Amino acid sequence: APRDFQDIKLEVPFSLAKWKRWALHYYQVPAGKGIVTDFRGLRCDDDVDFTHSLYVDQWDWEKVIKDEDRNVDTLQTTVRNIYKAIYDTHKLVCEKYGMKVFLPEEITFVSSDEMLKKYPDASPKERENIICKEYGAVFFMGIGGKKENGELRHDGRAPDYDDWITPRPDGGLGVNGDLLVWNPLLEMSFELSSMGIRVNPETLEKQLELCECTERKEFVWHRMLLDGTLPQTIGGGIGQSRLCQFMLQCAHIGEVQHGWYDPEEVIALKEKNVRLLGLGEFNEDPMSSSLHPGAKMQEYNKDREHVRS
Repeated sequence: APRDFQDIKLEVPFSLAKWKRWALHYYQVPAGKGIVTDFRGLRCDDDVDFTHSLYVDQWDWEKVIKDEDRNVDTLQTTVRNIYKAIYDTHKLVCEKYGMKVFLPEEITFVSSDEMLKKYPDASPKERENIICKEYGAVFFMGIGGKKENGELRHDGRAPDYDDWITPRPDGGLGVNGDLLVWNPLLEMSFELSSMGIRVNPETLEKQLELCECTERKEFVWHRMLLDGTLPQTIGGGIGQSRLCQFMLQCAHIGEVQHGWYDPEEVIALKEKNVRLLGLGEFNEDPMSSSLHPGAKMQEYNKDREHVRS
């Protein structure tokens, strides 16, 4: 609560999933236009590892579409536009830092349904690794929902966010997905973005029923969607530090983002000449002159060259 308004309750959102769609309604954004946010948040319940941090920085975007645009063509056109920007940036970074361009010019579209049929015994991550290693850049369509045996079809998705039940022309379900690339340094698939066409009133009701959480229909935001107040949209997010980690081919997200990481991991990586920017890394004040550009930075660059080699 503000100091002088103790009866007022304010909240700081650490996810813009629902806020973006409300904002498009609030600002009366027309079809074909949207918003881009420079989002900062804390995800203290998430796992912290070499590609995930507690501190989240991403470009969250959302665009208004017409009812007739809720289809695979709209999704794939949007994905291609985003991937082109990623590919063009990748070429510029490689040229600037003397690295080899390894991303393909075009992105390949696959679905969780076809990959599940092709590799029924593989885990979701194994299926992503297989297809990303083969094509280099993939948009994995149909994320969310469960198989007949009750297990996740591929990965989890909230019932009130993306549309993961609408039938596609290829026979699969869902007009959402993840943009994945093959990371040659880590030798694994690497997610750069998650996006999709959002639920409309009909798909929201069905997905809430499938997830057994129909009580959400009484929430303000859900009522606004169900009564047609909120516009139809497509949207997603692109992790900023994650993208930098990939573009600069760093082994750990902590090489491009100052945050908190497992102290044991920090020590182990330091022994391998991988120095993180996170808390626990420095034994001295990070603002001290010895860590400013100069001899210390030259020593650090030599370490990085050793890691790359």
